[in-house]
Amino acid sequence: MIEPQHSRLPITRQCELVSIARSSYYYTGKGESAVNLDLMRVIDEQFMDTPWYGSRQMARHLRRQGYGVGRKRVRRLMRKMGLAAIYQAPRTSQPHPEHRIYPYLLRGATIERPNQVWCADISFSAPIKHAWNALDKGKGGYESDDRSPLRESVSRSGGDLPHVGRVT
Repeated sequence: MIEPQHSRLPITRQCELVSIARSSYYYTGKGESAVNLDLMRVIDEQFMDTPWYGSRQMARHLRRQGYGVGRKRVRRLMRKMGLAAIYQAPRTSQPHPEHRIYPYLLRGATIERPNQVWCADISFSAPIKHAWNALDKGKGGYESDDRSPLRESVSRSGGDLPHVGRVT
């Protein structure tokens, strides 16, 4: 990429052409210390026996062996060596085969006026004095309106539902 012996282009100009700082061209990495190389050897040996150990378990194992290391250091060394724990990942994004897929009814619809499309959401906050407070928010597809149908039904009933609190 950069030729130090080039006859017409000095190193400064070559670095400008490839968009790197000249100090980056002259920089030589330090490499790992002897302690880290020893740790990497021990990590590699242990990983061959227990490939399911991640950085937490590997750090615990090394501390039991007498090495004073933290999890982040072990994680960095394992990443540098290309080691990753082998485990069965959760398959949370795959739907159950019998689960019904509901159609999206607004596909292709153009929303042109206020109150043409409505949606409602109910979410719960943490319990306060042995009761749950419900926060409701209705939004129109065209613009947001603070008087959602759910909010109006709660306020018309006088808010006597014990689990629904009025949010203003």
